[in-house]
Amino acid sequence: MTTAQPLTELDVQPTPLALLLLGRDADPRSERGVECPGDLPAPSDPDLVARARAAKERLGDRVFVLGHHYQRDEVIQFADVTGDSFKLARDAADRPDAEYIVFCGVHFMAESADILTSRSQQVILPDLAAGCSMADMATAEQVAECWDVLTEAGAAEGTVPVSYMNSSADIKAFTGRHGGTICTSSNAERALNWAFGQGERVLFLPDQHLGRNTAVRDLGLSLDDCVVYDPHKPDGGLTAEQLRDAKMILWRGHCSVHGRFTLESVREVRERIPGVNVLVHPECRHEVVSAADQVGSTEYIIKALEAAPAGSKWAVGTELNLVRRLANRFAAEGKEIVFLDRTVCFCSTMNRIDLPHLVWTLESLADGNEVNRIRVDDETARYAQAALQQMLALP
Repeated sequence: MTTAQPLTELDVQPTPLALLLLGRDADPRSERGVECPGDLPAPSDPDLVARARAAKERLGDRVFVLGHHYQRDEVIQFADVTGDSFKLARDAADRPDAEYIVFCGVHFMAESADILTSRSQQVILPDLAAGCSMADMATAEQVAECWDVLTEAGAAEGTVPVSYMNSSADIKAFTGRHGGTICTSSNAERALNWAFGQGERVLFLPDQHLGRNTAVRDLGLSLDDCVVYDPHKPDGGLTAEQLRDAKMILWRGHCSVHGRFTLESVREVRERIPGVNVLVHPECRHEVVSAADQVGSTEYIIKALEAAPAGSKWAVGTELNLVRRLANRFAAEGKEIVFLDRTVCFCSTMNRIDLPHLVWTLESLADGNEVNRIRVDDETARYAQAALQQMLALP
């Protein structure tokens, strides 16, 4: 029997930058935060848990709290449901009687919840600075310019946009306007198969790694079938011929968490832990995915570890809050679960949703004060919903 590692130890080494992003230090030149009416409770306030619980009880069925898998434990304990971004948005839509949907996640997730819920419901994001670096890598203006480049190259006709759930409402709306679909990391293969049934090529936004891994690993395309469109270069850095010949036009975007895992990380953990199973998210680089034993979405990762035999060893390449939570959960079963990289890899923007922000949000709502509401305008919501509905209709 393998001896399980200590519950709170995953053999990671926090760096000064990681501590800054986690809010354990401050840099007034770079921290933008968000202005809140009144002061946030102090993080050291010993009554934070009791205050959050009391405010949630005061709100009762009027509030529904969603917690993404990557959230801190201190926040996730107050979630009514947990899951990935699309599951949570659908869970919100299934609670039409809840006046307030408090989304403990990031901005694009709250937008999706607003799109899928009724106009009378208020979707609240505890910290408006909780964005997503990947979603921010594709703006509406950049994507519109990209479509113009495709049109001038004679490649727009026959190109079907497929946008990852991790994108802004504007990008989802662009996808809906051009007859495309949204995908998640769980159904990306189905989405691409559908898209290739509609046209000759796919414009995949905004994560190049998920697009490449799905096309090559799951659909059997070659790396030569894929080109990368860089919005910071003239014409995306591609010729008209390259655009016309490509099967997959990948947007130059990535997840700052999953993109940091390297082939060296895989080699190092295999040397350090003989017999380890490497399990990674498809947002990782292609060479990392190719070297892994298993690849799958957040939900896939959780289910794989649930089904793993006692005594098995796993190195997991995804966000650290989730990996640490899974290590704690399965330690009693003798499953050894470590983080794939030896340095901290929290999602910094997810970690902006902390207990003080959640307490401030719940207490404000309980006192009748609307705060940090996320609103998507009606036209954007209509086209974005069309793309989301296309995803739900995928064969």
